[in-house]
Amino acid sequence: MTETVFPEGFLWGGATAANQYEGAYNEDGKGLSVQDVMPNGITTPPTEEPTEDNLKLVGIDFYHRYKEDIKLFAEMGFKTYRTSIAWSRIFPKGDETEPNEAGLAFYDAVFDECLKYGIEPLVTLSHYETPLHLSREYNGWASRDLIGFYERYVTTVFNRYKDKVKYWLTFNEINSVLHAPFMSGGISTPKEELSEQDLYQAVHHELVASASATKIAHEINPDFQIGCMVLAMPAYAMTPKPEDVLAARHFENNNYLFSDIHVRGEYPGYAKRFFKEKIINIEFAEGDAELLKENTVDFISFSYYMSAVMAENPEEYNSGEGNIIGGINNPHLESSEWGWQIDPVGLRIVLNDFWNRYQKPLFIVENGLGAKDELVEGADGELTVEDDYRINYLKQHLQQVGEAVKDGVDLMGYTTWGCIDLVSASTAQLSKRYGFIYVDRNDDGSGTLNRYKKKSFDWYKEVISTNGESLYK
Repeated sequence: MTETVFPEGFLWGGATAANQYEGAYNEDGKGLSVQDVMPNGITTPPTEEPTEDNLKLVGIDFYHRYKEDIKLFAEMGFKTYRTSIAWSRIFPKGDETEPNEAGLAFYDAVFDECLKYGIEPLVTLSHYETPLHLSREYNGWASRDLIGFYERYVTTVFNRYKDKVKYWLTFNEINSVLHAPFMSGGISTPKEELSEQDLYQAVHHELVASASATKIAHEINPDFQIGCMVLAMPAYAMTPKPEDVLAARHFENNNYLFSDIHVRGEYPGYAKRFFKEKIINIEFAEGDAELLKENTVDFISFSYYMSAVMAENPEEYNSGEGNIIGGINNPHLESSEWGWQIDPVGLRIVLNDFWNRYQKPLFIVENGLGAKDELVEGADGELTVEDDYRINYLKQHLQQVGEAVKDGVDLMGYTTWGCIDLVSASTAQLSKRYGFIYVDRNDDGSGTLNRYKKKSFDWYKEVISTNGESLYK
């Protein structure tokens, strides 16, 4: 008999983001977001206006095809579906006093379609989708004004969907603002011109806004479950040299800062030392400290794609430039076609580290392999993708997730990133595919937008239907 590892009620599913797949960027009253002027992701500066080469303007046209796509998710057996609300669909400029009804109605329809199939929505409130007006007029989260605009937005959607959505995430990969301030925080000042003072003050504004959203949510519906969402980046020391170990710890603390404040409600000592040594003075408004302390999250969610290697003197080694998070190449790991190092065991390490540190429920809300897929004719005559490489990647990671559950980690669920092909956030390509469902659209914008099930579609369907037991056959 196969061992049952994953708990009953485990939330299996997939994850997407509005800006990467919805399209309809200027329909039904939607305003522009920062993504509408990022045709090349984070690889080049933003454009002045939307340009035709920006694949996100159409995405994969989920806006008009959501029923077809959610039906496919239901066929796979999804228990949950993580998506985001495009802030500029609800408040087109971000600073209006009244919301856009057409935008609200669209998400009503999406959530109703999910609930029709028994799929629990898991909704990210801000997923790299700051309204462009807030970026250009206020400099995004560098301005404290954004807290009030965000509070109005979240209050609107919490009230609107209080009987349809239970699980909410406040900011996607909130720690990424340190690496991509325009995409993540809507900060229009070029990164090279931003001081650390400016950057960490913007971080503080987001953290206060996140705590405020948690407070508002629990007041509107005490049954709401509110989570933070961080980019998990475990770091290994290049050698047993104590200074290398310390370099790895310092790297990890850059990320723990965000989850520590979300879970414990205050800035940790290592952050206070860092600020003091860098002469960074975080300005607290009256009530900030109490708000952070009294409105901690119900669970911790995170993305996991890779690990990093650190050393006291990294210049002595080959850099891990393909790894979007930097560091040194790990000689023990293989890499994806985009240079991201593949480390399934690292996911078990992350889960145990988070659990041991916080004893709060965890949720893996992004994990997946970006790869170039080839559409071929299958044995049944239908077009498909023979993506055994993706199956292998996900199986190895999920087996390590199972090991973490055996270790005693309290894990709520697992949603693969890009369960249907969408536009990459970092490079704005469609050729970097993650999904179980192939979408016929290419990097030059050509294609029919038709959907085709990949081999991994049926594989994941079996994983869900057996609650993970098929991973051990």
